Amino acid sequence: MKTIEVDEELYRYIASHTQHIGESASDILRRMLKFSAGQNQTVAPAATATRAMEATGTTQAREGERPQDRVRAIRELLLSDEYAEQKKAVNRFMLILSILYRLDPRAFAAATESLLGRTRVYFAGNQQTLVQNGTHTKPQHIPGTPYWVITNTNTGRKRSMIEHIMSSMQFPAELTDKVCGTL
Repeated sequence: MKTIEVDEELYRYIASHTQHIGESASDILRRMLKFSAGQNQTVAPAATATRAMEATGTTQAREGERPQDRVRAIRELLLSDEYAEQKKAVNRFMLILSILYRLDPRAFAAATESLLGRTRVYFAGNQQTLVQNGTHTKPQHIPGTPYWVITNTNTGRKRSMIEHIMSSMQFPAELTDKVCGTL
């Protein structure tokens, strides 16, 4: 196995074509390039890359233009080494929450405001609010956000919280299911 370096934009593009959790970059590229193991490639690599970019419409973005593709960002997170290295559901939960906030802070705020338990507050702007509204809540700060979340819930509850937020933020149902399935 050889290692290659690709720029961030190309990595996101490759990651956006993931069909299932755990699919390797090699598998994705083989499928996209219609290239099977052992096949002898006669086209020069530079020409192949150029054709692939032209065929998919991937070109240099205009200067100053940076449209953010939310679905690609979530898929990129799922394929990232950082996400894969997380052994605990709570750590994956925190990474997902962090990126959802980064993608759309206003929509995240609206989604979390409407997310309440029978006796608990799940999200707050400070640790004290969470501690006051439940015992043994184990509040943690969501990295890169002004929010805190309770983490002393079972994995099923964490999944339902992510599902609620992603649905409120209008992510596709299949992506939401894929994300929840990784917790």
